[in-house]
Amino acid sequence: MHKDIRLHGMMGDQTEYFVMVVGNDAYQRYFFNIVQEDEQLRIFSPGNEMIISTEGVSYQGNGGNFCEYMFGVEQPPSDLAKPEIINRLVMYGARSDNDGAVRFSDRTSGSETFDNIFFEGNAVSNYFFFVHSNLLSRKLKGQQEELVKRLGKSIKRSEAVGIERDDALISELFPLLNDESSQLFVVKLINRHHREYRDLFRSFYFSNKKISDEDYSRLVSIANKYKIDRYQQERIRIDAMYRSPANKRIVDEYRNILLACNAKGEISNLDNARLTRLKTLSVRNKIPGALFYTLDEMLKKGRNLRSDQEQDYIAATREILEGIFFREKDIESRIDRHDMLKLIQGKKKAMEHRDHSFDQLMLDASKECDEKIRDGVDSSLLDGFSYVITYLDRFDSVSNLISQLAFMENVRVNEEMLRGLLEHKAAFDNLHDDCFSELFIRELLSNAYLGNFGRRKVNILMEGLEAIEARRSTIEDLHLKLTDIDQEERIAIVLLEHVRDRIRNFYSKFTTKADQEALRREVVEELKTKKRISTDIPDHLFNETIFTIKKEAMYLHSLLPQIIAELNVGLREDFLENSGLDRFYVEELERDYYERNGLDIEELYQIRKGLS
Repeated sequence: MHKDIRLHGMMGDQTEYFVMVVGNDAYQRYFFNIVQEDEQLRIFSPGNEMIISTEGVSYQGNGGNFCEYMFGVEQPPSDLAKPEIINRLVMYGARSDNDGAVRFSDRTSGSETFDNIFFEGNAVSNYFFFVHSNLLSRKLKGQQEELVKRLGKSIKRSEAVGIERDDALISELFPLLNDESSQLFVVKLINRHHREYRDLFRSFYFSNKKISDEDYSRLVSIANKYKIDRYQQERIRIDAMYRSPANKRIVDEYRNILLACNAKGEISNLDNARLTRLKTLSVRNKIPGALFYTLDEMLKKGRNLRSDQEQDYIAATREILEGIFFREKDIESRIDRHDMLKLIQGKKKAMEHRDHSFDQLMLDASKECDEKIRDGVDSSLLDGFSYVITYLDRFDSVSNLISQLAFMENVRVNEEMLRGLLEHKAAFDNLHDDCFSELFIRELLSNAYLGNFGRRKVNILMEGLEAIEARRSTIEDLHLKLTDIDQEERIAIVLLEHVRDRIRNFYSKFTTKADQEALRREVVEELKTKKRISTDIPDHLFNETIFTIKKEAMYLHSLLPQIIAELNVGLREDFLENSGLDRFYVEELERDYYERNGLDIEELYQIRKGLS
């Protein structure tokens, strides 16, 4: 039975260390010494050494470092393609060739600052390790190769790394050395400032999937107090949001579809429909778009494999940028309204197809514009390009805000945002009449996934903006109407959750008015006690909630089994069109039904595919 000794301390006021030495005779060996005047901790074994100082670490001998991958960081394709690989492993002296093969050398010594360790690796927790064993090769190159063969697979797959279960990690790794006289040295470094920021953000986000103004202020305060840079804040937040179970399921499924597409060398229509559905669902579930950036890069590769022909909208974009900015060198040429509209439409189509070619064209144009101005071309060229960038930024701002308003729950729009939207609407309508509605509203209102509250908010928004333009209303009036709908939506969400729970646990029958009135009294009392609501529930909201639960029960117990048995797409579509239930809501019911009954989820995709 192996034993372990653990040494714990702080290096400075930010970095916490845990040193673990594992072996059958661990208690009989010296393994560290402290140089107080230099503020250093030295951990050693024959041929191996690691020194922890106030600035970072230095090392020599065998071993390496590992940590849990943070979502969104760059990963080797071989790791990204295997969902079971969740940890990053770096061996001293190892290099990757162009063909992906790993080569080892005897040059294993080096040093790293704490800043670099928590930047290149995990922002919160990183491990270092080395091994003493008489069974290892004499040359470091051979030792490294042998350690990878013995420990590498387990290290890269161990869930103990991410949850910092050091006892479990040691129990996994030490037996793999197959040497009773060996010693395993593991050093864990924790950035306490980053950990405090992560834990606070996680507690806020996991409770309700949003960050209130008050919570955000606390996060800003901690970041300023500890001087956590913006990049670290962002990747800590993104990683925490990804690890929310609901988010992780959607993002992982998105990734798996992309990986399958890359393996096939193409994206089928069915695959594309799934990806689109997941992307829309991500907006609905408040999953940040940043979680999909790395995954969409893989999608771009898949699309290039499928077709070499340039899309029409990309060809039109290239023509405008090349012709106006670069080809007419002797003629001052400006982008007119027609050209600007074509560029915006090109960007819109590129976003719909997750095609990054448009962004690459804009980047290339920006670089060439800068080079020409540097070489003496009239600076008005920059004014023309700024005009393009301003409109494209407007498009991004409006798209994001209206998508959130339409598909997200509990989205609050303030008066400043509405003033900005009014300004953007005027700018787009200046390109041609009703351009704003054409770009952002008409397709949205025909989207089958647009829910009842989302549709109401979009309609009220457009009616309000048009009334303000006609001087029949004000920003304040529009803001009040949207706030009222938001409040009603909040109550409806809470009500549906609690009424369903009450019916499931206490009211097997709720058909009579007396039963419903008793149910209503209990729910209102409970919600007020929990401070989820402050006023009585409107009659129409309670009645709609009861009706929704009845329709849900009818669908799950009667229609869905028939749809599954007959693969009856028409019956499903008829229910969705006439029930008034949101498609997102019904699809979650279907997913839960399939998982609860152990059915093949692929069959569900086949039933849905006719809707794409």
